[in-house]
Amino acid sequence: MKAFAHLLELSSADLGGVVHWSSDDFFAEASNLLKPGPAVFDPDAYTDRGKEMDGWESRRRRVRGHDVAVIELGVPGVLEGVDIDTSHFLGNHPPFASIDVAWAPGAGANALDTVEWTEVLAQVPLERGCSNLFGLPRVRATHVRLHMVPAGGIARLRVYGSPRKELRGGDDPIDLAGLLNGGRALGCTDMFFSPMSNLLRPQGPENMGGGWETRRSRPPGKDFVILELGHIGALEHIEIATTHFKGNYPSTVAVDGVLWPGAEPWALMNTDAWRPVVEAAPLGANRRHFFRQLAETGLLSHLRMRIEPDGGVARFRAWGWPRETAGFELDVTGICGSTAWTEAMAGRTWSSREHVLGEAERQWWRLRPADQLEAFAAHPHIGGDVGVLREKYQARAASEQAGVDSASEELLHLLATANVEYENRYGFLFLVCASGKTAQQMFDILQHRMENGERLEFQVACGEEAKIMRLRLESALEGIA
Repeated sequence: MKAFAHLLELSSADLGGVVHWSSDDFFAEASNLLKPGPAVFDPDAYTDRGKEMDGWESRRRRVRGHDVAVIELGVPGVLEGVDIDTSHFLGNHPPFASIDVAWAPGAGANALDTVEWTEVLAQVPLERGCSNLFGLPRVRATHVRLHMVPAGGIARLRVYGSPRKELRGGDDPIDLAGLLNGGRALGCTDMFFSPMSNLLRPQGPENMGGGWETRRSRPPGKDFVILELGHIGALEHIEIATTHFKGNYPSTVAVDGVLWPGAEPWALMNTDAWRPVVEAAPLGANRRHFFRQLAETGLLSHLRMRIEPDGGVARFRAWGWPRETAGFELDVTGICGSTAWTEAMAGRTWSSREHVLGEAERQWWRLRPADQLEAFAAHPHIGGDVGVLREKYQARAASEQAGVDSASEELLHLLATANVEYENRYGFLFLVCASGKTAQQMFDILQHRMENGERLEFQVACGEEAKIMRLRLESALEGIA
């Protein structure tokens, strides 16, 4: 598997990456560092200065110090990893390297003296003739400074991360999904033949391998890709190109959208919050398709392109205008008994219903077990008191646990006893999202769950608490979002 395959190569020359300056490139130009594709080697190729190398190679250093190259990323972003590739440099690779970064949007070659640099990769040893992979702290960067210590040759510098760009609205629509505007591909069902991030590249593909192509599904299926816009926006039209795909383009395409800032990929893959943007429409071979009659969705943060049955798409463009959401506040008091959860959710401004519900679940599953147990304990304690059980259930026929309002005395006794047995075994009270369930159903659920081991049952109970929280939040959101 390709290193950092889930991230974008922010430094690539085909995205606009450029080497502004290097201390020395006597044997091979520093601009080679950012070439797309692997370095090549011709054993018979020479220049008037020596062996021709596909990379950056400085002269042999005879004075103190080391060589440096300053690079502007093609796409500003949050860095996560780097590949300092020394392919084909065997007896002439540098023994060490380090990396600094800066956040200086718009700073070109003439402004580099004023840039403030921060070291993100302390000096590390390099192996010859191979990729040298290193993780980086998650910091924003527009520029990278590579220190080659003391001198030698590096074939490629690949800086990986997630695109981030500050967009401002104007009169003309922009491609909100484009890599250069901060868009990114978050996840897909399959990318066997070519990566999903290709969809958002600014230039057209040179061949079929420059798009996104899934394998042939058996039986024919429904593939999709989820895209995060570079900025929340209002769409004007969608453009989908099948360039170079002739016998393997999808039969149909549909696009959905959602307003859910910061949503995680797995949550987006499993939510039912998607709203139609482009209804299912046929695709043709090797052409551009424009969809201008979009559904009224309001502002969106993410898009999902669905293709049937499978195949390849070259490019995806989402033309529109960046916009700010008005936002709303929500009182989360009493939604969850965990203090940590309440503090994480309180006082925030929300963009949509999906934003609230999604973040609520995300924060719940990030809690420590002790915080989750605190939430369990906040529920009314039933224990073995049949009177309390009767009052709790029968007096709330229209509440979350309305299903037990017709419970017989015998069943209430069984429930009380079973609750005591459960709590004695697991150390916390029995939780179930009881909406719409009868007393008999809840008793059956309790009996079945008593077969679980302690760790499994704790996870099951956490899941039930998450369901209860969601119901309470949905009630609180009525008339707001």
